[in-house]
Amino acid sequence: MAGREALLAELRGVVGARHVLDDEDVRAGYEVDWTRRWRGEALAVVRPGTTAEVAGVVSACAGARVAVVPQGGNTGLVGGSVPAGGEVVVSLRRLVDVGPVDPLSGQVTAGAGVVLADLQAQLAPAGRELAVDLAARSSATVGGLVATNAGGLRVLRHGTMRHQVVGLEAVLADGSVVSRLGGLAKDATGYDLSSLLVGSEGTLGVVTAARLRLVPTRPERVTALLAVRSVADAVAVAAELRDRLDSLDVAELVVGPTLALVARQRGLVPPFAVVPPAALLVECGSRESAPVDELAEAVLGCGAMVEDAAVSEHPSERARLWQHREEITEALQAAGPPRKLDVSLPLAGLATFADDVVVRVAASFPGATCHLFGHVLDGNLHVNVLGAPEGDGEAVDALVLGLVAAAGGSIGAEHGIGRAKVGWLHLSRSPAELAAFRSVKGALDPAGILNPGVLLPAPGATSS
Repeated sequence: MAGREALLAELRGVVGARHVLDDEDVRAGYEVDWTRRWRGEALAVVRPGTTAEVAGVVSACAGARVAVVPQGGNTGLVGGSVPAGGEVVVSLRRLVDVGPVDPLSGQVTAGAGVVLADLQAQLAPAGRELAVDLAARSSATVGGLVATNAGGLRVLRHGTMRHQVVGLEAVLADGSVVSRLGGLAKDATGYDLSSLLVGSEGTLGVVTAARLRLVPTRPERVTALLAVRSVADAVAVAAELRDRLDSLDVAELVVGPTLALVARQRGLVPPFAVVPPAALLVECGSRESAPVDELAEAVLGCGAMVEDAAVSEHPSERARLWQHREEITEALQAAGPPRKLDVSLPLAGLATFADDVVVRVAASFPGATCHLFGHVLDGNLHVNVLGAPEGDGEAVDALVLGLVAAAGGSIGAEHGIGRAKVGWLHLSRSPAELAAFRSVKGALDPAGILNPGVLLPAPGATSS
C-alpha cells in the first residue's frame, strides 16, 4: 500500500492531482473496451498533457516496476488498450495539438490524442486530409491508429496507417523520448524506429505525436451499391473497377444475410427488390465533378456479374447507401452480441473462405449464423458469429482462425492482436518470427512494463 501511495504521489507531481484518477467509479470507463468483453482493474488512470509528462509518468512507473497501458479512444476490439489488473492506464486523450499543414510537403504533425474526425475537420480548409478513414472516426485517435496500423475504408488507394506515417515521437520504457517529426522524405541513417512502432500496440513505446502524410481532398463523390451474384463476383467486380477507375476510393463487401440483418435491425430499406447473395458498396472521388458517367460505364462493363445498382452523387442519398455498410456493427450488437474476428485472406482465396466459413460455422454450432463484411480489395473480412453458445467462443475462434491459416491468411488484419489473439499468433507467424519479436521486445522493454500480455504473452505466461 505504501508503494502504491508513493507512486500516486509521484504521478500527481508529474501531471497534477486532477489528472490522476484513482476513484473506482471514475476509472470505470477506462477499464473496459468497446466490446465489453475485455476489462480489468487499473491501479490508476493518468492523463498527461505533453510528451514530457508522458515521459515522467512512464519513468515513475518504471522505477516502481508498475506496468503501463497506453490508451487512446479505446475503440479496439481485441483488448489491447485496457488493463488486465494493477497497471497504470496512460490516457493520451489530452495530447490534442495539431500543427499547421505544410503546403510544400503536404504533411502535418498531430498529437496522439487527436480524434480522427477532428483532425479531418482541421485539415479541410487546407484542402487536405488523412487518407485513413474508418467507421469509428468520431472516437478513434491518431495514437490508436498508429499503434494498430489501422486500415479502414480506403486502403485500396492509399495503404494502411503505416503508409501515412512519416515519423513519430514516442516515449520508451525507461522514460526516454525518441522524436522523428522533421518530415524528411528520405532518411537513410539507420533503423526506422517509427516504422517499428507502427502496429506495435503500445508494447515497444508510447506514441505521443505523429508526422503524417496527407492527400488532397476529392470532395466531389459518387456512391453506388451494387447487387452481385456471389462473393466471387464481388471480388471480380471490385478488381475490375479498381483497374478501370483511378477515381475509385472504396470497395466494401456485404454478404446478403448481413445486408438483410442491418436492414431489419436498423429499419433500412435496401434499394433492391430482392436481397442479393452479396452487395458491393463502391465510391469514387474527384476534385472537380463527381465521376458519375465514368463509374456507370465501368459498372456496365462488368456485364452480368452486376444484377442491379443504386447510384447517387447527392449527399443525402449517398449517406443512405452508406448506412447499409456503416450501421452493420450496431445491427450486429442489437442482434448479438456477436463473436467478432478481423482477418485477411489472399484475394484469390477470399470467396472460397467466405463460402466455407459460413457452412462450417453452421455445421459446428447449430443455430449459429455467420455474418461477413469487409474491405474486399484488401482481402479483409470481418467475421461475426451470432447465436453460438456463450461457452463456445474459443471454439468459434479456433474454427475460424484455423480456416484463415489454412487459406494462407492473417488472423489480424487491422485491429491488432491485443489480448484476444495472443494464443493464436503462431497461426500467422513462424517460430523464427516470434523469436525475433521477443528479442525486439526484450531489447526495448527489458522489464516488460509496456502493455504486458498484449501482442506477446506477459513475462512468465504461457501461450498455445
